[in-house]
Amino acid sequence: MKCHEVDYKIIGHDMQMVEVELDPNETVIAEAGAMTYMEDHISFEAKMGDGSDPDQGFMGKLFSAGKRMISGESLFMTHFTNNGTGKKHVSFSSPFPGSIIPVDLSKHNGGLLCQKDAFLAAALGTQIDIAFNRKLGAGFFGGEGFILERLHGDGMAFIHAGGTVVEKQLNNETLRMDTGCLVAFSEGIDYNIEMTKGLKSMFFGGEGMFLATLKGTGTVWIQSLPFSRLADRIIEHAPSHGGSDKGEGSVLGGIGRMLD
Repeated sequence: MKCHEVDYKIIGHDMQMVEVELDPNETVIAEAGAMTYMEDHISFEAKMGDGSDPDQGFMGKLFSAGKRMISGESLFMTHFTNNGTGKKHVSFSSPFPGSIIPVDLSKHNGGLLCQKDAFLAAALGTQIDIAFNRKLGAGFFGGEGFILERLHGDGMAFIHAGGTVVEKQLNNETLRMDTGCLVAFSEGIDYNIEMTKGLKSMFFGGEGMFLATLKGTGTVWIQSLPFSRLADRIIEHAPSHGGSDKGEGSVLGGIGRMLD
């Protein structure tokens, strides 16, 4: 095994966190700020790079970190190591309500492509890289789907998604969805962005001008509530000019705003 063989359990339902069990000298890597709690004798260190290549030099680590910065991620990743003599636990949670998806990369041809903000944590040895979608449609119109994160290894990885998660198995099939609802897909699936057919559907259908299209054989994970959609709803209903809303959620809310 190249990756550390960590155990885990998912805690909660709507706002989940994952608790990872580390044997002595085992390490799990995570996005900066994802840790919720950790037990005694677990040390953590912020490092450039994912640690998958111990012989990687400084320039290689700097180049890998630079690619992460292009995608909007932190320059550093946090490495949590059990320095004790028994099993210890460290937990991680996502920054918004939703679900955590445990993925055994060895069961998906060793590779997974996910939205750039979906990665949460993984066993040490997992290679985390940036993949630029080479399709013109995805490049110009894909939004969330142009820059993807590629997870490669043979251990456990954990990604997070908004709302309810649906896992779809494709067998030489095609699946279309809202670009923001795509969380991740296994290697070997062809991904592109297609324009909605028909001007009426494009402008008045409410589904947007573009859809994500996935073709091939493998696994696709879909989220019911992308964070961008949730943020839009919050901003839309937020009180304006810093004033307090009177009677939120009812007709009194509108009257209160008029009186303000």
